[in-house]
Amino acid sequence: MLYLHDVWVNWFEGEENGYNVCHFHEWRKDDSVELLDQVPLLKVESVLFNYIENDLQELPSTLLEDIFQKSYIRKNHERIQLDYCFVITDGQGILAVDTIGYKIPIRKSRLIPRQEQLVYDMVEHHESESYTFDSYCKTERDYHILSPSPKIMNGLTRKERQLKQLLFMALDQLKSTCNVAEVRYWYTEWNPVHYPEIQTMTFEEVWSQLMEETREGWSEKHSDFCESLVKGQPFFEKLWELEQQPKVN
Repeated sequence: MLYLHDVWVNWFEGEENGYNVCHFHEWRKDDSVELLDQVPLLKVESVLFNYIENDLQELPSTLLEDIFQKSYIRKNHERIQLDYCFVITDGQGILAVDTIGYKIPIRKSRLIPRQEQLVYDMVEHHESESYTFDSYCKTERDYHILSPSPKIMNGLTRKERQLKQLLFMALDQLKSTCNVAEVRYWYTEWNPVHYPEIQTMTFEEVWSQLMEETREGWSEKHSDFCESLVKGQPFFEKLWELEQQPKVN
């Protein structure tokens, strides 16, 4: 088995979408970065890599057996053994995973560029390990407003992705009200040019149009709309404020 040593990781916990596991250039000073003293490295087929990167389903039991208690983390000069921690690659992407004792990939991290290059060099002439997992897990995932498709998040910065997810959370809450007057108001805020026709549209028509028009990209218009939409809602306001604070990578 291949091993990496002295690996810096920046864990993102409970993330089912790989786009929220930030690459090194998006790490921030206030992220909690840890040092893995030793961690096994596995080269696997792309279908399994994508399954682990973009889901929170149970990992293959044989994979867990192969890496059981073979990792150590360095904390305060102590070397602490981890049950299920490993680095995985399909030769194109790289991901560090820690299940924190469970059988699902609870924590995920990217590596720093120097260590990514080391991984590619180490696995270049190695065949992929074959692990069996349920065929239903290989099917296309269903994305929704609270777990947007990667296509919707492509090209956005970490801050933009966070704010876009906040916008979708607020829009989801708006939908749950089933209040046609309220959803017409917010669609008018987004697209005032269509005010006359908005007043004759049904709840579902307004909602669908609002989602369709806010779905793609991120702009100053999106940002202003999101700020207005979350105003007066303490939990959403707190998330908004967190992203407005100066971030240093």
